[in-house]
Amino acid sequence: MTGPGPQAPTGAPNPADDQKKESTRVTVLITGTRLYGEGDPVDVLIDGEVIAEIAPAGTLGRDEPGREVIEAAGTVLLPGLVDIHTHLREPGREDTETIDSGSAAAARGGYTAVFAMANTDPVADNAVVTDHVWHRGQEVGLVDVHPVGAVTKGLKGAELAEMGVMASSAGRVKVFSDDGHCVDDPLIMKRAMEYAKGLGVLIAQHAEEPRLTVGAVAHDGPNAARLGLAGWPRVAEESIVVRDALLARDIGTRVHICHASTAGTVELLRWAKSQGIDVTAEVTPHHLMLDDSRLETYDGVFRVNPPLREASDAVALRQALAEGIVDCVATDHAPHADQEKSCEFALARPGMLGLETAVSVIAETMVSSGLLDWRGVAKVMSERPAEIVGLADQGRPLEVGEPANLAVIDPDATWTVAGPELASVSDNTPFEGLELPGRVRATLLRGRPTSVDGEVRHR
Repeated sequence: MTGPGPQAPTGAPNPADDQKKESTRVTVLITGTRLYGEGDPVDVLIDGEVIAEIAPAGTLGRDEPGREVIEAAGTVLLPGLVDIHTHLREPGREDTETIDSGSAAAARGGYTAVFAMANTDPVADNAVVTDHVWHRGQEVGLVDVHPVGAVTKGLKGAELAEMGVMASSAGRVKVFSDDGHCVDDPLIMKRAMEYAKGLGVLIAQHAEEPRLTVGAVAHDGPNAARLGLAGWPRVAEESIVVRDALLARDIGTRVHICHASTAGTVELLRWAKSQGIDVTAEVTPHHLMLDDSRLETYDGVFRVNPPLREASDAVALRQALAEGIVDCVATDHAPHADQEKSCEFALARPGMLGLETAVSVIAETMVSSGLLDWRGVAKVMSERPAEIVGLADQGRPLEVGEPANLAVIDPDATWTVAGPELASVSDNTPFEGLELPGRVRATLLRGRPTSVDGEVRHR
């Protein structure tokens, strides 16, 4: 009996496979869009994972075999959005969100990369958990899910987590944060920054001096006093911001401030940057748009940490984002179960959904007001966050040969937010019932449409 004929070595290219790939190759054509909302409409051809051609609208073939056409007349094309602060709840609270549902929300919101915070159960303070988050994100495949590692074990602020192991494991952790808790011990924070400097990673600080916020649930101002709610003073945030800026100055490393919320923080950031201190900061959509007047109804959906501040703080934050004092937008997407929000305000869990509404809120607060144009939106929602966390393939220019991580946005569309219609498991949106401008028409991750007209496309 004769044996089988010669076999190709394991892993060697198979010509038949190449022919099969060629015959099934799919290209995507985005028609009639405007790059960054500027200039004349163009057609954008994506071949494989990159932008292959950009030409005047109507000049690229629409009827090529295997070509998907995304009709995009009147839209704005941006690099795929990057969210460096989100909560996907997996592992441990899959009843409120999963990596699958959170990735779907991200895709519908125009995101191609998100960073999942470490306050899961178990806490992401070791490589087993961070690698799980990374691998689950890859399996789902709708958005690049980057795990954030905890700074301290169990988020307890007492002992540093194994940062080096997490940074070198499969998940390649780039950002470490105890978000939800402040690393309030200055010696622990100093050591964390020193390790981060050596590893080339980023510490993202939840700036809150806990001794000033015991029992606090609302901004410490006239509204909280009138409503009988325990007040959270601005200084609780600002004192940590300045402390960590000074630590970063002396160590010669960088630090990132999560969810900046006060006008005082803006001035401290302005000062730190003027001194050459390597500090960056993010602001959430809800802190740009909402203020503590929303607490009149005692609705737990408006409880968030840090709390909604006064209208003057929101004005200062919007101006700081436009000036670059605050570097980027991050959603702090935080799903919660109904029973965790439909209760006494002081007992409600802090946090709000944000992934699907972020573009619209930025369109309302920053674009409609003239503070940013769409190129500016690309900077604060894609380019700058990708730079801060070191993602070489995200936030790239819209040019031939660049990765096709893209968001197609209809700036003229309006929609009414309805929590149950969002992709998240939870529906705790603070924008319920609001009509907002701007809608994401399509999102592409490395050339593959992950969401088109609200339809999420799994692999």
